[in-house]
Amino acid sequence: MIVILIGAPGSGKGTQSQRLVARYGFTYLATGDIFRAEIAKKTPLGLKAESYLKSGKLVPDPIVIEIVAGKVVAGGKYLFDGFPRTVDQARGLDEILRKAGAQVDLVVSLTLPSAAAIARMSSRRICSKCGEVFNVISRKPRKEGVCDKCGGALIQREDDTEATAKKRLMVFEDQTQPLVAYYKGEQVLREIDASQSPEEVEAAIATSLNALGAKN
Repeated sequence: MIVILIGAPGSGKGTQSQRLVARYGFTYLATGDIFRAEIAKKTPLGLKAESYLKSGKLVPDPIVIEIVAGKVVAGGKYLFDGFPRTVDQARGLDEILRKAGAQVDLVVSLTLPSAAAIARMSSRRICSKCGEVFNVISRKPRKEGVCDKCGGALIQREDDTEATAKKRLMVFEDQTQPLVAYYKGEQVLREIDASQSPEEVEAAIATSLNALGAKN
C-alpha cells in the first residue's frame, strides 16, 4: 500500500505521520531524512544532493527520484512525506511503483486556512536539547520556556517566525497546487480538514485507509 501525505507547514503532517506509522506499520519515507542518511554515508547520490543543498538550490527531480527509487521494494507498505513535491516527481514515483508492481493508493491533503497555518507555525517551540515540539496555543509546556521531557530551553526556530511562516506558506501553495490537481485527476486524492483535533484528523484518514483494506 502506498500513501502520500501532503500538508502545509503547520497542518500537523508530522503528527499524523507518526500516528499512521504506529497504527498501520508503514515504512516512513521522508525525503529530508533520506537525504541526510545518504549524505552521512557519502554515497554518490548523497554527495550530488549535498552539492545542491550547500549552494542553497533545490535538488533536481531526477536525483530526488533516483534516491527514492533505491528505498522502494516490491510488496512494501510506504508512507511518503515531502515527496513528491512536483508533478514531474509524481510521474517519476508512478514509474518507480509500476516497476515494483504497485501504484499510489491514497493521497491525503491536509487543508488548513492560511491564517490558521501561520498562527500554528509562529506558536511552535522546539526544545534546544532533545528536539521535542511544543505549541504555545495547542500544546503548552508545563513550565513556560522549559521542555517537559528533558528540562531543556524551548526556542522558536527562525523559520517559525510569522514573517518567515508567511513566505513558507506561499512557496508551499505555489508548489502544491499543480500536484493536488494531478492527484485529483488520478482520483486518489482525499482532502481532510486539518483544523480539527489530531484525533479527528487521524480518524478521518483511518476511514479512507480502512476502506482500501489497510490493516492495523
